Amino acid sequence: MIAAIGGTRRNGLFFAGDLGQRIFQQPFSWTQYGVDICGRSRTLKINYRTSHQIRQHADQLLDLEGRDLDGNVQDRRGAVSVFNGPEPKILHASDAEAESEQVALWLQEISSKGLIPREIGVFVRSAAELPRAQASLSTMHLAKGLEFRAVAVMACDEDVIPSPARIEAITDDSDLDEIYDTERHLLYVACTRARDHLLISCGGVGSEFLEDMT
Repeated sequence: MIAAIGGTRRNGLFFAGDLGQRIFQQPFSWTQYGVDICGRSRTLKINYRTSHQIRQHADQLLDLEGRDLDGNVQDRRGAVSVFNGPEPKILHASDAEAESEQVALWLQEISSKGLIPREIGVFVRSAAELPRAQASLSTMHLAKGLEFRAVAVMACDEDVIPSPARIEAITDDSDLDEIYDTERHLLYVACTRARDHLLISCGGVGSEFLEDMT
């Protein structure tokens, strides 16, 4: 339908996207739908929404270059943010109960700086981890498109992300890389919902992804 609207007019369509935020479906080719963008794309380098410190940490979850099925390359090198903020915090608590208590203290600290509830988000990997969060709850998938001044990403345990259920369900080893990539993108999306303050926490042994961010 979109291709039909664009018709044969030169530059009749404009697309903007981020390969790092692809979390909902398998990759697809625009060319197969009659939209040829090969050689006509470029990577935007200026980030107006996320602080330099948060962007820098989150980008470590992804490859420096992303490529779609049409061969277009998104190069993350050279990206800059237009403002600075505090360094993200990565919290390794002894267990889930201790994690919830320490995240609650962080939320109190953030609130004391003048942030109001609607400016704070708390995310977990799936509904199974919701009891570990205390307020303003959502899963990471529902984080896409949202924005908060402060975000806590909880339950980043080794048996939570990447999802063991997804890994155990694969029937072809070639699908493993795709699952890991999608899980990385999922954590990236959750972390980049934060504008100024970011806390990433686990209760017990942390996800292997946390090592990349430190």
